[in-house]
Amino acid sequence: MDLNKRGFVVLVIGFVVLLELCLLASANVVFQVQHKFAGNKRSLTQFKAHDSDRHRRILSAVDLPIGGDGSPTSAALYFTKIQIGTPPKDYHVQVDTGSDLLWVNCAGCQKCPKKSDLGISLALYNPQASSTAKKINCDQEICVTTLSGPNDECRVGMYCSYQVTYGDGSSTMGYFVRDTIQLDRASGDLQTTFMNGSIAFGCGSQQSGELGSSEQALDGILGFGQANSSMLSQLASAKKVKKVFSHCLDGSKGGGIFAIGEVVQPKVQTTPMIPEAHYNVELKAVEVGGDVLQLPTDIFDVGAKRGTIIDSGTTLAYLPDLVYKQVLQKIDAALPDIKSHIVDQQFTCYKYPGNVDKGFPDVIFHFENSLSLKVYPNQYLFEVEDQDWCVGFQDSDLQSKDGKEITLLGDLVLTDKLVTYDLEKKTIGWIEYNCSSSIKVKDEESGKVYLVGAHNLSHSGRMGASIGIVVACFMFLMAATSINPRIN
Repeated sequence: MDLNKRGFVVLVIGFVVLLELCLLASANVVFQVQHKFAGNKRSLTQFKAHDSDRHRRILSAVDLPIGGDGSPTSAALYFTKIQIGTPPKDYHVQVDTGSDLLWVNCAGCQKCPKKSDLGISLALYNPQASSTAKKINCDQEICVTTLSGPNDECRVGMYCSYQVTYGDGSSTMGYFVRDTIQLDRASGDLQTTFMNGSIAFGCGSQQSGELGSSEQALDGILGFGQANSSMLSQLASAKKVKKVFSHCLDGSKGGGIFAIGEVVQPKVQTTPMIPEAHYNVELKAVEVGGDVLQLPTDIFDVGAKRGTIIDSGTTLAYLPDLVYKQVLQKIDAALPDIKSHIVDQQFTCYKYPGNVDKGFPDVIFHFENSLSLKVYPNQYLFEVEDQDWCVGFQDSDLQSKDGKEITLLGDLVLTDKLVTYDLEKKTIGWIEYNCSSSIKVKDEESGKVYLVGAHNLSHSGRMGASIGIVVACFMFLMAATSINPRIN
């Protein structure tokens, strides 16, 4: 996906999202999230294939009950069910924190998928069937300033168009429509009410590549990026929500928490966000088993100090070659009696019969503002066969346009942590946390604090609206012309 073209970004954490937007208008919003492959076991090769393929009253907290167990796939990890139009109809869309647009396949679409292997019914959005739908013309202010930008070929009556091309060659194109989306608003502890909001989104008229295939097909993509065209930015501009969201992915039980708005409890320490299209921060050092790696001071800088990408849409973690080799050397040194071997011609693995947390070293990433992120062995190791553990850290094959290696940390390092993205203060922060428990979020208008609990849709099915305040993580497909192998 081309970052500059609002390509995909997935900040990875393996759980496919089933966001269920329910109405909007006043305090908090709730989404239902589902992992596309909950319960299916995948190989490390499939993990890597997924990563290569992809990128008036304030609603203080948006929550998403989620499902999934972290299993990877070659396609998108998260999807949710949203309702659009009047009367409202259901659409299953991929959740993508790296891209910006919300778009769905529309009536008359060319090469749109007819069926899905995910066990869901695909639907085509028809603007003529919704009494609240309005097509956006290319000369309207929202098209020029927010959506597509100035268009020299714009003529009276022409629709505002969009086109997104991904690095793997797949693409989507169509025109923009404004219509009502339905969201679940958090109105108390584990309680919600229905509200609605109006948003401009893409009506897909033609798809190509993977987006047009039937395998793991969905109705569209819901972008959670930083651009003004994203759903989050549009709702924030309308004073519906704050541009702050958090996710907490349960690495063992699956599911987790997702909230839009200020998290009051637990408190997280933050690090400054580097001004980029992605969620970038400054990585200062890497520590393995208590030893800090001896590295060049500029090794984590990319171009104009673009820093390290935090992407829960990417499954693994990608490190510059020198960093990767030193990490493996430290792991080898901690296991002097065990010789590593290679699986699938690319993954370093160890036959280890005991508790990996007792035999392998912790890996700690140190960021600006003294913020650290500890990754335990059970998080960076994957059991591909009985007692055969493979390292999830990978030698970065991701490069920027100027040829520098990119550091990208996916859900491998983000699970079992509450991660907060504050686009207003331009910070990202996290804290180790039990993602099967609950958090507290603040209603900006009333000052009240609401309880948001964790949920796993794949185990218990969808919760009712009264409990639907729970969130679960979505995260990020990463897309950028300069970042992902899928990116142009």
